[in-house]
Amino acid sequence: MVKSILLTGFEPFDGEAENPSWEAVRPLDDARIDGHVVAARLMPCIFGKAIAQLEAEIARLDPQIVICVGQAGGRAEISVERVAINLDDARIPDNAGAQPLDEAIIPDGPAAYFSSLPVKAIVRDLRAAGIPAGPSQTAGTFVCNHIFYGSCHARATGRRKLRTGLIHVPFSPAQAVNHPGAPSLAVPIVSQALRIAVATTLRNEVDVREVGGALS
Repeated sequence: MVKSILLTGFEPFDGEAENPSWEAVRPLDDARIDGHVVAARLMPCIFGKAIAQLEAEIARLDPQIVICVGQAGGRAEISVERVAINLDDARIPDNAGAQPLDEAIIPDGPAAYFSSLPVKAIVRDLRAAGIPAGPSQTAGTFVCNHIFYGSCHARATGRRKLRTGLIHVPFSPAQAVNHPGAPSLAVPIVSQALRIAVATTLRNEVDVREVGGALS
C-alpha cells in the first residue's frame, strides 16, 4: 500500500527573510521515498491558524505520517522533538501580532503528548549519515510546539493510525550571517535529513531502546 506523507514547514517570522524549515521541505513536494508519496505544505506562523490549516491538509490528504518542521535558531543540530505541551507562551508576537501568554492550546486537553515518530531511531540514522542530530525534550512554547500539539491532538481524537511529530532545524547559513556566532546547517543537508527521517519512520513502527535522555 502506498502511504501518504505530509511534511510541513513555516513561513519566515521574527524579521527573518527566510525560514529553513520551509526551504528544506519545499523541494520534497511530490517526492517518493521508499515508494511512498510526499506532500509539502507551507504553514502560517500564526497561533490558531497554523493548526486549522494543518487539520485541513490532514482531512484533504489523509496522510499516514505527518512531520512538522520548524526553525530553532541557535540550535546546532537537527532536533527530533519528543514532547508537545499544551501551552502557548509567546516570547515574541506571531505573524498576525498575537502574543498569547500562559494559554492552553486545547482547553481541557491533556498537559502533553509524546511524538509518535521513532525519535531515537531517526536520531541514530541521521548521525549514521553524518548529520548532526539529537533528541530534544522541549519544543518551546511558540507556534512550532503549537502545531506539534495540534497534530498529536488530531491523532488522539480520531486519527489513531496517524503518526506525527516535530523536527526543529538550525538557521540556514544565509540567516547565520546576520546572527554572529550562531550555528547553521545547509538547507540541502536538512532536506536530506528529512528524507532520512521519513524513511526511518516507514521502517520503524516502534522506536529503538537506547540512551537519549537528558540531565536538564
